[in-house]
Amino acid sequence: MSELKKKYEKEAIKKMQEKFGYKNRMAVPKIVKVVINTGFGRVVSAKTKDEQKRFNEYVGENLALLSGQKPVLTQAKKSISSFKLREGNIIGAKVTLRGKKMYDFLEKLINIVLPRSRDFRGVSLKAVDRNGNLNVGIKEHIIFPEISPEKSPILLGLEVTVVTNAEEREKGLELFKLLDFPMKKS
Repeated sequence: MSELKKKYEKEAIKKMQEKFGYKNRMAVPKIVKVVINTGFGRVVSAKTKDEQKRFNEYVGENLALLSGQKPVLTQAKKSISSFKLREGNIIGAKVTLRGKKMYDFLEKLINIVLPRSRDFRGVSLKAVDRNGNLNVGIKEHIIFPEISPEKSPILLGLEVTVVTNAEEREKGLELFKLLDFPMKKS
């Protein structure tokens, strides 16, 4: 069992019950899933079919390396001429993590990746939405230890969404603080 899950079960549940008055431990908010996604529509729009295919493979390999799971390529839902976008073109990739892989990824994100990023002073409190979910933008995917900067000619921006079942921002924020997410001091 991962350290993050142990911390949740041993400490966070009790403190959340005390603070918010939950009678049942099953009612305490928890992390449901982590979604990692990247969009690359602008990058591939001017490329040929072969170049697009190679780029899609490159993105897929990199996302698989940092998440431990094969990504799903996402397609454009409708055509937008000003963005040179056609319906059905592949414009992004995403991975949804649950269970053990989710906790392993979060531990790596909290303890290694975020502190390693340039000028990191903590995750903004504004990154938690009104439903208690956390959204973190990562400008360069090479801050992950699995990705070799020498073998990565193209830098990808990532969005990591940590989805909870907390229905309010305050409860989600408290959950993240109890799990030692590096949040800014207001």
